[in-house]
Amino acid sequence: MRKNIVAGNWKMNLDADEASQFALNFIKHKSSFPEDVDVIVCPPAVHLQDLADVFYDFNIGVGGQNCSVHSSGAYTGEISAGILKSVGASYVILGHSERREYFNESATQLAEKIKQALENKLIPIFCCGEPLSVRKENSHVAYVKQQLDEVFGELSQAQISQLIIAYEPIWAIGTGETASPQQAQEIHHEIRKVLNNYIGENADEISILYGGSVKPNNAKELFSEADIDGALVGGASLNPEDFLAIIKSF
Repeated sequence: MRKNIVAGNWKMNLDADEASQFALNFIKHKSSFPEDVDVIVCPPAVHLQDLADVFYDFNIGVGGQNCSVHSSGAYTGEISAGILKSVGASYVILGHSERREYFNESATQLAEKIKQALENKLIPIFCCGEPLSVRKENSHVAYVKQQLDEVFGELSQAQISQLIIAYEPIWAIGTGETASPQQAQEIHHEIRKVLNNYIGENADEISILYGGSVKPNNAKELFSEADIDGALVGGASLNPEDFLAIIKSF
């Protein structure tokens, strides 16, 4: 049975004091977390070890927001999957639209990053999603399928079976716009069909998260859809109360 997951992507937000205060406020509410929801926080990498130390006893996972295609070496500013693992990370976000757009990450690079993550026992949260222009052309299904095919074609069945997928329509990230539950379900169902083509019945075990202006007032309706297994939350994950409300929406 696939897992319900709520992951928070802090992006480049919260300094050390703010991150510490978030953690202290957040763990006060751990007793009210639903037992059937895995909770993950993905902060800036400099906070990983401190948060991992705090969250470990509360069964809250932490993850990186990116990793290098290289395992080590003279790559100034990069962080390897092994280093993320060594400071307590269990997950890593890969293929986020901001990484694709601002840093020109290619499908080949993303496949290599997934391999690096899995070799270091990190679970990749692999992102896909279309821009507004593609949605307006009604080409969103084909666009997302191509994003998946370009990466899945370079991975083994065993590697694909270890992924978490996050569908994030670019037009809904940080805009206040949210895909309707029906729009999100359509793509999630298509993603599961693509997974089925690669890994057969194991596709039913893969968690597919929705990301794109998820908030306490829309999470429950999104989570009620058959193929939506949780959320990759951006802005709302910076507020402990809002993040908790989303977690409790299952």
